[in-house]
Order: sequence, then structure tokens, then C-alpha cells
Amino acid sequence: MISILSGGTGTPKLLQGMVKLVNPEDITVIVNTVENDYFSGVYVAPDVDTVLYTLAGIINEDTWYGVRDDSFITHDRLKEIGCPETLKIGDRDRAMKIQKTLLMREHLLSKAVDIQRRELGIKSRIIPMSNQESHITITTDIGEMEFHEFLVENQGKPEVHGISFKEVDPAPGLIDAIENSEMVIIGPSNPITSIGPIISAHGVRKALKKAYVIGVSPIVGDKAVSGPAAKFMQAMGYEVSSLGVAGVYHDFLDRFIIDLVDGDHQEEIEKLISDVMLTQTIMTNIEDKINLARCILGENV
Repeated sequence: MISILSGGTGTPKLLQGMVKLVNPEDITVIVNTVENDYFSGVYVAPDVDTVLYTLAGIINEDTWYGVRDDSFITHDRLKEIGCPETLKIGDRDRAMKIQKTLLMREHLLSKAVDIQRRELGIKSRIIPMSNQESHITITTDIGEMEFHEFLVENQGKPEVHGISFKEVDPAPGLIDAIENSEMVIIGPSNPITSIGPIISAHGVRKALKKAYVIGVSPIVGDKAVSGPAAKFMQAMGYEVSSLGVAGVYHDFLDRFIIDLVDGDHQEEIEKLISDVMLTQTIMTNIEDKINLARCILGENV
């Protein structure tokens, strides 16, 4: 079995390649939940939903959020009647979020997600990192903000001085999944706000130290492939580079995969992580995704 730690953009792309090489039933995806919140009365779990839609083959690959070819009748009508939404939620996407909200009246988040992934025909297991709420707080030059307030309402523009979130208990089965995996993959997601909350959940870092863990850098050169990872790393005192990512993960990584353009950092990274591999990590098509998955799996393909 393989366990993959995921955020909402880079790692789902990798998942598309991974399921071409590995039986989906042998894959467990552990997903960040720190950005979860209620919007327009429905429970929104952005990264979890992106993983669900990716593995179901219905993800909107233009935005890596929501359902492909969705309509926005409800969203537009809410705006017309004076109830604009922070997030632009499509109609089919909203139906899934309503279902999840209703399921959570009787079940924990992890159970609700499991029900939805079965209904979508997904063979891989999906585990939200926790059933507890752990909203992230971003300290900026204009005050403290929630994640979506920073990223959507303020378009990620404020200067970031700090990031904090409450450590939570892992969801049932998460630690067992890591401990029983032949390989744990840290996907190319934001190290601070996507992967960081997962590895900070109680007992996860300890479990990772006992597992065989491969990480993929989401930083190429001095820029994040997507999202605010660079700004967040800088705010937390890490260099914006593959070397900086190595500094975040070095105490549990057995192997680290970086992009070809970062070869100049290889020698320094090898002082932290002995096994460093260079390959193309930017995924623009399915062939790129499969090739990166193949590099990660190595002889296990």
C-alpha cells in the first residue's frame, strides 16, 4: 500500500499519474483539512473535494477546484439578491457540499468523505487529516485573516508575517495507514499550509520517521509552481527553494525529488537528505504526471 499526503493542487495532478501505474485500491490519500469552513450555509472542504473530484475524473483542471463544466446559477443568483459568496461554488459542486453538510449531522467528516468517495466510484481510500476543526490564521501587515479571507478576498496580496494553526488529533486510520505503507509520498503541495498541518497532527511526524518517505518539492527555482507557498515559506523563515523545502521535511524524508533546474542545490540538500533525485517535476500533461509518478515509484512500478 502507498499513502500520499496531499493538498489541493500539485498533489492531485500527481495522483492522476499515480493511478495509471498503481492499483487505485492500493492507494490511500491523506488530505489537508485546515482550510475547511462554512460558506453560504454549506461545509466546504476544498482540498478533500479536489482529491475526490480528481480521482472521480470530474475535476475542473482549469482551476483545480470544483467540477468540470459546472454551471453557476445559484452562485450568480445569490450575488443578484445581495448575498455574494467568498468562494465561487458551482451547482454540481454545491450539491456535493450540501450532501457532505447533511451527512455531518450524523457522521464525522471522515465517514462523510468515505460515503461520498464510494458514491463517486473511487477505489482509493481518502482520509481527511482530522475530524477536528483547525482553522488557519495568517498574520499580515493589515491584520489577522482566515485562509480564504487572505487568498480570495485579498487575492493573496498582503505581506505575511506569520502563520498558525491548532494541532489536532488525526482521523481514525491515518496513523495506521502511514505505518502499514510500503511507501509514504509527500506530494508537491504547499509545505506550510497544506502538508504542514498534516504532519503537525498528533503522532503523524513520529509515524513518518518510522516509514519510508519520499517527498517532491513544490518549489522550482525560486518560485512555487502554484499558490502562495513561496510567500508562506518566506514568512516562516525558510528559503524559497528546494533547499528550503528540504529544511521543512529533513527529519523524516528518506528520498527527495527536485526539479532539474535545481541541480545547484543538490549537494547542499544531500547534507540534510542523503538520497536526492533530479527530474522534471512540472506537470503540464498526463505524460508528465505519469513520468513523475514513475520516478517516485522507481523499482516498485
